[in-house]
Amino acid sequence: MDWNRVEGNWKQFRGKVKEKWGKLTDDDLDVIEGNRDQLEGRIQERYGKAKDDVRKDVDSWLNTP
Repeated sequence: MDWNRVEGNWKQFRGKVKEKWGKLTDDDLDVIEGNRDQLEGRIQERYGKAKDDVRKDVDSWLNTP
């Protein structure tokens, strides 16, 4: 799956994002609005992970059926 699909259907993907990264708040998800950079930044903030690790996590999540 590509990010354009997530961005275009953000409301449907919010729940899946919340399942994967439960520390993200509803306010975080409102701010993110499908923007990948915003998502990665918020994950970094909430989980204290390195940028490269977060990018790999998001890529892995995108490629999971």
